[in-house]
This record gives sequence, C-alpha cells and structure tokens, in this order.
Amino acid sequence: MTADDQAHRLVYAVVEGRASHYNSAVEVVPEGTDKSRLVWTIDLLPNDLAPAIGGMMDQATGVMKKTLEA
Repeated sequence: MTADDQAHRLVYAVVEGRASHYNSAVEVVPEGTDKSRLVWTIDLLPNDLAPAIGGMMDQATGVMKKTLEA
C-alpha cells in the first residue's frame, strides 16, 4: 500500500483471494471550493470477477458518500 497525502491518493494491491491480479487506486479530486470527486480504479484478473467486485465497489462508495456527507 502507498499513500500520497499531497495527491490525496491511495494505491493498494490484494495478494490473497480468488483474483490472480488485483491492483487499485483511490483518489480524491477537488471540484471547486466545496466539492470533490472520488475516483476508484481497479485492475483485476480474471475478468469474470468484475461483476462481483463492481457490486462491492457500489456498496462501498454508497457508504463512503453517506459517511463523508454527514
């Protein structure tokens, strides 16, 4: 895992589990003075895991949004 506070970016890899390859980056991008956008990118193999991982990402981003807006 690598964190860059100045770039508001976290990069990590999952080394155990069903994926043979899993690298990810999460970045917070400012949009104006009072908003930001979360960009979450995952590079994953095998491709057939993508729907399940995508569903988990959807749930996680919902929780993040709710938490950060509170």
